[in-house]
Amino acid sequence: MKTEISKLERKYWDAMNSQDYETVKGLTKFPCLVAGKRGVMSVDEPAYRKMFEQGAGKKMRVKNIADEQIETAEDHAMIAYVIELDYDGEAMKCACTSTWVKEGGNWRCAMHTETDLEEKA
Repeated sequence: MKTEISKLERKYWDAMNSQDYETVKGLTKFPCLVAGKRGVMSVDEPAYRKMFEQGAGKKMRVKNIADEQIETAEDHAMIAYVIELDYDGEAMKCACTSTWVKEGGNWRCAMHTETDLEEKA
């Protein structure tokens, strides 16, 4: 199951990268919780679509996903990892977590967090 969760997380990033909203929507449990540099929010599908559309035209490329830690149970899974990406020309390195829940036999991401990492001196 850990491999399946890892693949789903990558599928989510790939869909974000290619701006494939239908795939992202299909992988998301609404409302979902999101935490990052803008704060914490509960996001329903219309609000999520609006946020997604605000990123239209921005280029994103995942360079690397590393240090994955995954915990699973029958109906939920948690994944944490470090991601390096290029977002609209800016290099970023973040620690991310996602919580996946199983509903009707399908996995959906119910929560995602991102924390920018500082460069080590």
